[in-house]
Amino acid sequence: MMRVNELFLSVQGEGRYVGKPQVFIRLQGCNLRCCWCDTQMASNSQGGFEASVESVLREVRKYGVKSVCVTGGEPMLQLEELKKLVGMLKESGFEVVLETNGTLYDKEVFDSVDCVSVDMKPPSSGEKSDERLLRKLSRKDQVKVIVAGKPDYEFAKHIASETDVELILQPTEAANAKKLVSRVLKDRLNVRVIPQLHKIIGLK
Repeated sequence: MMRVNELFLSVQGEGRYVGKPQVFIRLQGCNLRCCWCDTQMASNSQGGFEASVESVLREVRKYGVKSVCVTGGEPMLQLEELKKLVGMLKESGFEVVLETNGTLYDKEVFDSVDCVSVDMKPPSSGEKSDERLLRKLSRKDQVKVIVAGKPDYEFAKHIASETDVELILQPTEAANAKKLVSRVLKDRLNVRVIPQLHKIIGLK
């Protein structure tokens, strides 16, 4: 059984899939406590509800959308059930994006999904990801960094020097995107700046 927080249809608000309709499977429980977390309801490992992988797959199929985002919380905390879920989704022809906080790794899961989307935690989060995980990623994956100010930007520059995987910088507020773009252009960073669409248009 998996512990699920919610399952819903929306458009992806972050990264290279921004604007794409996806079915979101939000799993319950997280091993970090980022100070600006916008999904605190999924952080408690005892919250949400229990569901079998088979029942989750049945619900996903009802939406008629072939792209799925498994998010959290931190999905990797439910590793064995996550492996089963990813396997069944792929067997059923779904595109699978896994969102993870960059603290946990499993080769089978990372290799199986279409994209591992790693949120590397900057100083403003109050938490830390494991930078060694960057070496485990492949070209199909992406790394995202929230940028709330200069310390976060300097952290993002460091991450850019540590990986060849596509790096996406996300300003905390859309109004700050112009300043962030100016810094990126000045430093000639090989990154993409993409504001969080779901915040701009008021979707979860």
